Amino acid sequence: MARPDLCTSEEIRQLVDQFYGRIQADPVLGPIFDQHIDDWPLHLDIMVRFWSSILLGSGTYSGTPMPKHVALPDLDASMFHRWLELFHTTTSELPNRDMANQADELARRIARSLWFGYQLNRDPNRMPQELKS
Repeated sequence: MARPDLCTSEEIRQLVDQFYGRIQADPVLGPIFDQHIDDWPLHLDIMVRFWSSILLGSGTYSGTPMPKHVALPDLDASMFHRWLELFHTTTSELPNRDMANQADELARRIARSLWFGYQLNRDPNRMPQELKS
């Protein structure tokens, strides 16, 4: 799925900066992120490495996002939907449509995976609910 010719690192930086600017300004998600991120420039750099790894196959990210997300208290499906909405708003403004489409598809998969993992961690004896579109 990763394609080294899909986009530039500058385009990924633009995506990350614009998206997380929206996250920080969002009345629901902003406070959650602000409560758990102490160093925004560092977080943005990590997110650039993450998106570079999955979009370009750069291999610059190494980490385990699931434990950090399942540790967050009181998340619900609407928050994951809001995250996707803000992400799609950001990608809809990108001139590189191939990159935007690929990033959108990956974001849907990521949100679904994190939502499933979150539910399974919180209530392992209950079937997780699908993240409906």
